[in-house]
Amino acid sequence: MTKDATLQQKTSDELISIIDDLQANLDSKSAIIQNQNTTISQLLEQLKLNKHKRFGAQSEKDNDNPQLSLFDEAQEPDNQPEIDAADEELTIPEHKRKKRGRKPLPKGLPRKQKVYDIPESDKACHCGCALTAIGEEVTEQLNIIPAKVFVIEHIRKKYACKSCEETIKQAKMPKQPIPKSIAGPGLLAHVLVAKFHDHLPLYRQESILQRMGIDIPRATLSHWVLKCGELLLPLTKLLLSQIQAYDVAYADESTVQVLNEPGRAPQTKSYMWVLGGGPPDKFGMVYSYSPSRGHQVPLDLLEDFKGYLHCDGFQVYDVLSAKQSLTLVGCWYHVRRKFVEANKVSSKAGLAKQAINIIKKLSLIEKQAKAQLLTPEGIYQLRKRKALPIIKAFKVWLEKHAHQVPRQSLIGNAIHYTLNQWPKLMGYLKDGRLEISNNRTERAIKPFATGRKNWLFANSVAGAKAAATIYSLIQTCKYHDVNPYDYLAHVLEAIPSCLTIEKLEPLLPYHFKATS
Repeated sequence: MTKDATLQQKTSDELISIIDDLQANLDSKSAIIQNQNTTISQLLEQLKLNKHKRFGAQSEKDNDNPQLSLFDEAQEPDNQPEIDAADEELTIPEHKRKKRGRKPLPKGLPRKQKVYDIPESDKACHCGCALTAIGEEVTEQLNIIPAKVFVIEHIRKKYACKSCEETIKQAKMPKQPIPKSIAGPGLLAHVLVAKFHDHLPLYRQESILQRMGIDIPRATLSHWVLKCGELLLPLTKLLLSQIQAYDVAYADESTVQVLNEPGRAPQTKSYMWVLGGGPPDKFGMVYSYSPSRGHQVPLDLLEDFKGYLHCDGFQVYDVLSAKQSLTLVGCWYHVRRKFVEANKVSSKAGLAKQAINIIKKLSLIEKQAKAQLLTPEGIYQLRKRKALPIIKAFKVWLEKHAHQVPRQSLIGNAIHYTLNQWPKLMGYLKDGRLEISNNRTERAIKPFATGRKNWLFANSVAGAKAAATIYSLIQTCKYHDVNPYDYLAHVLEAIPSCLTIEKLEPLLPYHFKATS
């Protein structure tokens, strides 16, 4: 090969090498740009979602405003033949619309009459005849008298023998909720209901009592709450044993801050767990405080429990299931919430909207079962006939789109979360008594979260445990439409004398009947 040819070949190889280097550099830059675009999209999603959470409506209703979208995720036409083909027409019986306008006042309220009559001089007609009463028109007006405070004087009669002067007898006083305390059962019940039902912190109650002329320091009110928690604890243990004995239960948890906890900083998060369960006519809610969110907590609470457990996607429940052979029942509304968040940052024609509509069909089936008052077996058959085909088609839909959207995006996260939870989400199809969601405990934990916004934290572990006990009884009362004040006033008066389970059982909320 000549010198010129060698030089030409060398120049050609160098050019090819340069081109390869440039192509590699271009590919690298393209990959970086793609990663940056993906990151920007994810950050825009989070920004929009955070803005929506802060400034937008908190409702999980569908977002149909396309102007709110910063960008669109992977879209498909609104029609979904693979889903629609598996779906039958759902008919929900019409309900009677409630009459609009002012509701009548309860008939059981005491009434005080004020009678108005025209003057005697106006009871004569212009023709000279006397007017005859032909009826009356009654208008009801609601009035209220602020709470009245009164003192109960416990008078114990004494008797002595004047003959020998050796015998003295005195009438015994019934056991009191808090011995040697000025607080009667009604006052204690009032303090508990105000704090744990109406979310009034003790310092506000202190101020309210001062306006009534009663000076009770906050420390005293706190002491009463702790003592009541100890006194009522056997009832919550009884409720827990009945939850463990039944085969359908519900679980959830929320954070709580305890300031004075040995070995832990005040800023450390602790947890309030809530369990629900028991036969329908004896359904109960039990709250339990724990510094931990580990799997040992539900293991202890659900010791010897066998059956179905409604829960969210928290991995602790998976450990519980493996150790106790439970069947976990997932929450479709938790899944829906993931897609609702994705829908808030996408157009109404996006995948999130489609998923929401699919889950809506499952919800309509549950409404149909409720409207028709179906038995558990009827609900099981209805779900098998209508819900199961929709769910099977939905899984195919999820698997199809799982690889078409970024895993870290909101829609990608929603799809993968749903697929990861799939065995649990199928759980409610196994028994007509099971529910499509974990809303029972969601509703039970919400009053605790509302109260936490007012009293912010528990001062001690004892205070957190007392709160758990009292929340348990009040929320069980609410489930059974029992007035919490009437119930607690009755129980606090009766429970000091109840020393056996046989005597405690009638004091549970679902056995209580108010006496007029």
